[in-house]
Order: sequence, then structure tokens, then C-alpha cells
Amino acid sequence: MTELDSARDDGRTDRGAVVLVSGGMDSATTAYEARERGYDLHFLHTSYGQNTESKERACAEALREELHVPTDRVLHIETDHLARIGVSSLTDASIEVEDADIDAEDDDVPSSYVPFRNANLLSMAVSYAEANDCQAVFVGAHSEDYSGYPDCRPEFFEAFERMVAVGTKPETDIEIVAPFVEDSKTDIAERGVELGVPYELTWSCYREEAPACGTCDACAFRLQAFQRLGIDDPIEYEERPDYTGGDDPASGR
Repeated sequence: MTELDSARDDGRTDRGAVVLVSGGMDSATTAYEARERGYDLHFLHTSYGQNTESKERACAEALREELHVPTDRVLHIETDHLARIGVSSLTDASIEVEDADIDAEDDDVPSSYVPFRNANLLSMAVSYAEANDCQAVFVGAHSEDYSGYPDCRPEFFEAFERMVAVGTKPETDIEIVAPFVEDSKTDIAERGVELGVPYELTWSCYREEAPACGTCDACAFRLQAFQRLGIDDPIEYEERPDYTGGDDPASGR
């Protein structure tokens, strides 16, 4: 990615980016990373029937305020088609959210997979980006996602960017940026601490809106990341299992 070429007197740049902001720690860190790279931020938050959508939206709004993103550069989309499609424990009440098994070595797709969700969300983000002459769409996928989620893999984002190039106006040039796609959750937390991300304003739990359960996949990987760094996760949990497996917190891994 090229460095920032110019900045206006008001502190804004000539480059804009749409950030998919769920309210979770990955997307929050991605938003701060996009700002660090010199982009004017546009937020896109989607309520698609997920279990914790009210909490996630509140966190996304809190992050907007922290980053001073103007309300006219925020788009909230409500859609129920992914929930109506179902077959995901995030959107289908008949499917139980599984307890975490972070040491599992298989590549089975977890029950929390929402079929082709990222393609849906990225399509919305690209529409928003093209309409606002933005140069990039940022998404917070990472390496521990794509072991089980097909639409979090580097090759997916590369293919999607090629589709964007074909399906938008000739003068449109939008990059799909997944800055942590090769990184672990621990790497993201470490980078977020460097950037000053207010993790107390984020939410990851798949099950509950407060307190976080501490035992679903999202909670487990989040807690493990903070535990590996030797840092207290600032949100409230029903329980906080030790997910380090005997790792030395000082090692960061």
C-alpha cells in the first residue's frame, strides 16, 4: 500500500476507506490501523440477525465516537436475509453455540459460519466505497479465522478484489485490505495495544450481550490473546478460563 500523498488543512486526507466495523476487537483494531495508514474513515455496520447485534451496534457507535467519525460517514444496514437463510449458530436459535475447542486440529467449518457472509458484507462496503470515492475497504479477518471460515482466506479477498475491478466503474479503484489476514489474534491484540484501541468498547461473544460467556470460540480466542500478552481483557466475563495451555505470558505466544 502506498504512503499518504497529501493532507488537507483540516487534517483530513484525500484518501477514504470504508471499514467493516462489527464492534469486535478485530474490526476495531482494523479501524485504528486504517486511520494510522492515513485514511479518512467511513464506518459500515450491519445488523443481520446475529445473537448479539444490539451489543455489537452499541460498540460500533462507541468506537465511532472515539475515532471522531462524523455521523454522515456512518452507514448502518439492517437485513434479515442471512438470518432467514439460517444454518448458523450466530443467527439460528435452533442451533446451539458450541463451546470452544481452540486446540482442535481439524479444518471443519464451525457451526458459527454464516454462509458466504463476508461476500455479502463486502458487496455492501464496496457499493458504499464507490459511491463515496473511497480507495479501500478494510476488513478484520485473521489467520485463526480462515482455518475454519472459507470466506476469511487470503485467496478469497484476492478473488473478491478482482471481481470489484471488473464490476465497478472504469475509474473506480478500490483495494480490499485485510491487514491482519496472516496474523493471529494475539498479534492483533498486540498491535491494538500499540495503537491505543479501547478494547473495553468492543464485544466478541457469540452467545451473550453481557457478560460475555468466556467459553465460546470468540471469547476463547480473545481471552487467549490477552492472556498470552499478560494483559487483562477489560470486558466482563461470566467465567475466564485459562487458554494459554501453560504458555509463558511474557513470550507473547
